Amino acid sequence: MNRGIVTESRRKIPSVDKVVCEIGNCDLPRRVIVDVVRHELGLLRAEKKVPNFSGVMSRVRTAVDALQLAKIQPVINGTGIVIHTNFGRAPLGPALIESLTAIGPGYTNLEYDLTSGERGHRATYLEHNLALLCEAEATTVVNNCAAALILLLRHFTAKKKEVVISRGELIQIGGGFRIPEILEAGGAKLREIGTTNKTSVKDYARALGPDTALILKVHRSNFFMGGFIESPGTDALAKLARSKSVPFVEDLGSGAIVATEKLGAMEHEPRPNETLSSGVDLVCFSADKLFGGPQAGIIAGKRRHIAALKREPFFRALRCDKLILTALQATVDLYLAGKSSELPVLAMLEVTNDELRIRAERLLEQIRDLPLHIAVGEGKAQIGGGSLPRSAIPSVTLDLRPKTISLENLATRLRRASPPIVGYIAGGKFKLDLRTIFPRQDAEVVSALRSTTKWN
Repeated sequence: MNRGIVTESRRKIPSVDKVVCEIGNCDLPRRVIVDVVRHELGLLRAEKKVPNFSGVMSRVRTAVDALQLAKIQPVINGTGIVIHTNFGRAPLGPALIESLTAIGPGYTNLEYDLTSGERGHRATYLEHNLALLCEAEATTVVNNCAAALILLLRHFTAKKKEVVISRGELIQIGGGFRIPEILEAGGAKLREIGTTNKTSVKDYARALGPDTALILKVHRSNFFMGGFIESPGTDALAKLARSKSVPFVEDLGSGAIVATEKLGAMEHEPRPNETLSSGVDLVCFSADKLFGGPQAGIIAGKRRHIAALKREPFFRALRCDKLILTALQATVDLYLAGKSSELPVLAMLEVTNDELRIRAERLLEQIRDLPLHIAVGEGKAQIGGGSLPRSAIPSVTLDLRPKTISLENLATRLRRASPPIVGYIAGGKFKLDLRTIFPRQDAEVVSALRSTTKWN
């Protein structure tokens, strides 16, 4: 290529200051905007043809908008997935927000004993109440359930290495994390037994030997198996583990505390108290799924094992901060006070379709004049978050079909609204499931639809 042509083309690239000034008001810090502009202009210098100033600004604004949308911000969830991993799993209720508002601005007694006036232990009150809730001898908390499992494995495989687990439980959880990889990261040597669909107590018994560190059972919380299957019950495995003096740990995953079968058309999800009463030494589960709290991993069970886990040097790297402990403390107190229905996750599961339909009709009346074909429809909400995979809850949707643009264009515009609204396309309609949209957000949905349907 002629060097003179390249030089002339590069002269068309505007200065950083000119582009930044043209962007105008933006809620990103100026340094961030300058960095994006420099990056985009740098890419232009490597290209053969430079667009005109309008084209340059269009490209820069696209990059700035993309970065701005990447900020953590409130999202209206119209997908019908109650525990949406991409949306932060369990939303926090008013009691939890109030507790965080009280704790966040100042100092706390996180590790200070107000009785003795000396250094205290972190999460004493929380661990006491968690044990009461789970009907366990003791509990502790780390920053998520995967961390809980790694801590357990590091502890129990310090001397003996083999972890006995059924091939039917070597599952993959969200984000591509696989149970075998977690086990290996924890220093364990897998002793796989049985087959994908059938594992018996005899398979476990044959696998136990001098290098067995523990028996691990992983609840299939994010998928189910049917047909020609066999899997021993927890009580049978607990009896075997006791007879061989082998620790027995079960990963429950979802963290159900209430009887899920009483919430609607859902199957029964094992609860920590049920599992521990069957003879398991320790259970671990997530706090931000069916439990309805902030992200954390809860370990409950025998006091001697919990005490040993807390003495592990690795425990310090996994512990939760004051905000997580405060929110979790408020969550547990709601359960113990008989107010679990105040947790948004459980409230969403308990709301009736009649209530949802009344809201849908009110919304429809407010947007009837927009250039949309609008109807009240039916949906199937899901629990999500790797919980209760067989459960689909009947729900009510607001069905939208734009008259002048595509469904995909409508979906894009709503994702760019403030706050962003995310729904789904099905049956030639854009659907917003009201089960996962809070009533307080109805006005924002109407406002966003009015703004995004002002088409030329």
